[in-house]
Amino acid sequence: MLKPQLHQSPLSTKIPFLLPKPFIHGSGHASFPVYSRSLSAKANKKVRVGYQHGSIKSIASVTQRSTDVKAVATVKQTVVDFWTEIGIERGLDDFTDLFGKTLLLELVSAELDPKTGLEKPSIRKYAHKIDHEGEDIKYEADFVVPPDFGEIGAIFVENEHHKEMYLHDVVLDGLPAGPIHVTCDSWIHPKFDNKKKRLFFTNKSYLPSETPNGLTKLRKEELETLRGNDNGERKKGERIYDYDVYNDLGNPDSDPESARPVLGGQEHPYPRRCRTGRPRTESDPFTETRSSSFYVPRDEEFSEIKMGTFSAKTLKSVLHALVPSLSTAIVDSELGFPFFSSIDALFNEGINLPPLKKQGFWKDLLPNLFRAITDETKDILKFETPDTMERDRFFWFRDEEFARQTLSGLNPCSIKMVTEWPLRSKLDPEIYGPQESAITTEMVEQEIKGFMTCGQAVKDQKLFILDYHDLFLPFVSKIRELKGTTLYGSRTLFFLTHEGTLRPLAIELTRPPMDGKPQWKQVFRPAWHSTGVWLWRLAKAHVLAHESGYHQLISHWLRTHCCTEPYIIAANRQLSEMHPIYRLLHPHFRYTMEINALARQFLINAKGIIETSFFPGKYSMELSSAVYDQEWRFDYEALPKDLINRGMAMEDPSAPHGLKLMVEDYPYANDGLVLWDIIKEWVSDYVNHYYSDSSLILSDNELQAWWTEVRTVGHADKKDEPWWPVLKTPQDLIETLTTIIWIASGHHAAVNFGQYTYAGYFPNRPTIARMNMPTEDPNDETLKLFWEKPEVILLTTFPSQIQATTVMAILDVLSNHSPDEEYLGQQIEPSWTEEPAINAAFAKFNGRLKEFEGIIDERNADIKLKNRNGAGVMPYELLKPFSDPGVTGKGVPYSISI
Repeated sequence: MLKPQLHQSPLSTKIPFLLPKPFIHGSGHASFPVYSRSLSAKANKKVRVGYQHGSIKSIASVTQRSTDVKAVATVKQTVVDFWTEIGIERGLDDFTDLFGKTLLLELVSAELDPKTGLEKPSIRKYAHKIDHEGEDIKYEADFVVPPDFGEIGAIFVENEHHKEMYLHDVVLDGLPAGPIHVTCDSWIHPKFDNKKKRLFFTNKSYLPSETPNGLTKLRKEELETLRGNDNGERKKGERIYDYDVYNDLGNPDSDPESARPVLGGQEHPYPRRCRTGRPRTESDPFTETRSSSFYVPRDEEFSEIKMGTFSAKTLKSVLHALVPSLSTAIVDSELGFPFFSSIDALFNEGINLPPLKKQGFWKDLLPNLFRAITDETKDILKFETPDTMERDRFFWFRDEEFARQTLSGLNPCSIKMVTEWPLRSKLDPEIYGPQESAITTEMVEQEIKGFMTCGQAVKDQKLFILDYHDLFLPFVSKIRELKGTTLYGSRTLFFLTHEGTLRPLAIELTRPPMDGKPQWKQVFRPAWHSTGVWLWRLAKAHVLAHESGYHQLISHWLRTHCCTEPYIIAANRQLSEMHPIYRLLHPHFRYTMEINALARQFLINAKGIIETSFFPGKYSMELSSAVYDQEWRFDYEALPKDLINRGMAMEDPSAPHGLKLMVEDYPYANDGLVLWDIIKEWVSDYVNHYYSDSSLILSDNELQAWWTEVRTVGHADKKDEPWWPVLKTPQDLIETLTTIIWIASGHHAAVNFGQYTYAGYFPNRPTIARMNMPTEDPNDETLKLFWEKPEVILLTTFPSQIQATTVMAILDVLSNHSPDEEYLGQQIEPSWTEEPAINAAFAKFNGRLKEFEGIIDERNADIKLKNRNGAGVMPYELLKPFSDPGVTGKGVPYSISI
């Protein structure tokens, strides 16, 4: 690269980069006057210098009196633009481009005028279109910066087009300290819709106390703008962040059966969501009306740059078109699968869907699901065979696989160690019946005879449990009133073998007293006779349905998507875009609010996918609220503390990561702790660079306001809990940030991207149980069918055809990585390159992640690790950092973007 030879200029101080996220500012601001006289006058002596930066050529003329600066702005052509090449507005915008008045750019000094103490006049120039390369459209403006202007601290942007545009970046070339890259990646509204200009700060991070005096006022105004006010309905294109309760899941005006309680408040505690401000329903003054689109701040919406490859866009199309088509193809919503061969046919023959107007629409949208078919005139939904099924057709049938998946499957977050014996319920016996578990010491010892006694097994930390007894039992009575579903409280007991694998010992299913009947409970165990074997299989189907519901509603939705949204809202309201912590967290928040809005629209709403396909039905979100109330703690979201809390680990300074695992071969924990440490080291390097001592943490008013708002507003129903961390020291901040980043990246990847792999063949993880156990209140007809055709009982217990195929299609999309996926630590954020220390820390972060991939490969190849290696066993790759596009069962994105 050629380096220019420049005269020394008075403007030789370091010029900060511009920040990726803008905000709106008034165009008529009196505090920022504009140079009205010409600024092109220069001394006679000057030097012209050619400068090459990447693909952008620039010419800088430097004198002691002024500096020529060339700005090149890159606008991305969006999907909408691609299909909108004609029209009146397009014609008007072409004229605007022709006359060179597309974008008005305005440079702002970071310094106040030392004489007046006021903001220095800004410098305005129109940018004109110079090039159109593929999806990039480039605009150029020439500035003359006077020597007393000082550092450039910000740039205003005004869109002269009639349509919004996506501004990727602005590069300022010609300054003595080198080019300034302004990464915007933001939507710029037309001035005809909103007179306020957009503002982008430079990329140098400042704690509040260090803000240059020329930017102090703008920093404050930025946050005020993004907070907005709590009045009126939010409109598409706005950028306001505010809170509300989950009061938009029901739709009582359309159907009284679609009324749902408000989540958030004393009765149903819950995190807060982004406020939309829509009117209340006529039927219920506490419920907000629903609309065809749910507001999220404009820059939180999905990218439209990659021509429709973003997975969430595909998900929206599936929900809009595929689910109704399935309902048309499968007329009887209660129809189950008559044979197991009928389930296999989903992968071999497929389902004929009703024809759409656009031929080939499905194959274009969902090539994974609509695979090669001989008759091009038909739309046939043919599911891809999951990797688990490819490796072992009968994987779902095996007890050892049932146990293995509690450690390395889709929901490795529920297994706990048994610390007390005998097992007892904590629920009120007057309401729910006797507290004693039906799993007895004698039963356990019959199963582990020859190894040790039950007491020794508890003492030696060999017993583990999936415990959905007390959590589900209060919901059994009302869920059983719903059509087509049933529920028990359940306990599943496992024994840790000498090989390091878990062996299922017993399943206890409990029904509380109801309908005039006493409590019913029964224990089912692996058996060596036909009746016992089929009862065990049926009991496993119920437990797997419990697992599926808990995974989707708690481990996935609540702990990642739902609880993260308040962190995002508070960060945008309280942390300036100049703030280093905002910049650290920003990539971990991309698109989460939009995918959550999509979930409220189609997945978790009344009669949505979750309610119609998972066992809790209309009580799904109430169950989620109950778990949030009883179990959720921010400090336990940290992986090490989560493992300790579940009895799966204990502190041991001599052990790797400072923890001794109770199950040494626990792939989720083994890999997760390595990733946790890598993230924590990166966060530590970052935080320690900006906060050299505790006083800087305590005096950072924006940081303290952010964390206070997270606790007291975003998670208001738990604001008085004593376990919330307090930000007093750098270590407090490091632990808090590492926890948030772990949840958004590692935890979400572990519970999301294996969904099709493990649940694509739904008998492995049925989402609902539709039939009670045949031994509960048995009748002659059920018993006769069970004795003669037990397989029919199991198939009837499984989800219906419409439930199974709908969930399978959704999981295929949810498990998919888009081609533009942004993986943890793969590419450095532009703002992080400004500081050499942060740049070096990121290089170390990236290097450790690459090493981690090798560690995972080595572990998966180790035949001693039987929970991730063996005949027909899926290797554990869900926490492997990087991935190719598609359903790969690996890859850890920065954020919860699907």
